Amino acid sequence: METFQNLQTSLEESGIWLDLALEESDSEGLADVSRQINVLDKKIKKLSLDLMLDGPDDPNNAIVSINAGAGGTEAQDWAEMLLRMYARWIERKGYEFEMIDFQPGEEAGIKNATFTVNGENAYGYLKTENGVHRLVRISPFNAGGKRHTSFASVFVYSEPDNEIIIEVEDKDLRVDVFRASGSGGQHVNKTSSAVRITHMPTGIVVQCQQEKSQHRNRELAMKVLKARLYQNEQQKQKDKLQEIHDSKDDIAWGKQIRSYVLQPYQMVKDHRINLELGNVNSVLDGEIDPFIEGVLMSRKI
Repeated sequence: METFQNLQTSLEESGIWLDLALEESDSEGLADVSRQINVLDKKIKKLSLDLMLDGPDDPNNAIVSINAGAGGTEAQDWAEMLLRMYARWIERKGYEFEMIDFQPGEEAGIKNATFTVNGENAYGYLKTENGVHRLVRISPFNAGGKRHTSFASVFVYSEPDNEIIIEVEDKDLRVDVFRASGSGGQHVNKTSSAVRITHMPTGIVVQCQQEKSQHRNRELAMKVLKARLYQNEQQKQKDKLQEIHDSKDDIAWGKQIRSYVLQPYQMVKDHRINLELGNVNSVLDGEIDPFIEGVLMSRKI
């Protein structure tokens, strides 16, 4: 809100300065207002983009996997080109790059590579790169000089938090005490020492009646409850990763999110937002922000 209000104030002030410059035919003043407006334009665009990064995992680091599609050396060379493109983008953003797994191709390129990207909103930005990337060019590996189409997939995960912190609040618990069961006679528990705890948000129920002390039974029951909640969170993470994995598309024609054409003309087109750029070399050198930003902004329209 503070950022928004500051921008609003600056915009109003620029409007006042513009009116004054126009009234006095002040060319120098008009030039100053023009510079102010350009700065404001960039700040407003950045704020608009930041507002798109509102997913729960967007601030996280990213794990990126690049896999060559069918086509042998051609596809493996294309996968390596994509790896270089992302490495250059990461460098420009000031993020940290760390290779986790690297499988070189038999003749050239790579079969697959997996790396981490550490930095603010790394996953939020790179999640837009999920999908199949298609390259059209004159094959450098074909003596006949024929045009060739290659495919590679890019898949982006949010880096999971290694520590699952289990916090249990009293307001989420229903605690019941009752008499522990026994065999009768002098061993019957005449006090309500057994404890049953129900975790209301999840419905998990645990109980303990082994100890004579209610306090001790509660302590043991809480230990079991936290273990159950920890297991529950682990399963949620596994289910989430499986859901992401199941959403993968085939690395093939018709599934591509973006096409990079080097021959017979030069163009990079993002099929999701119909954005076309003519400077292919710049894109392959890591200038992919227009596509990332375009996809992020389109999702909120």
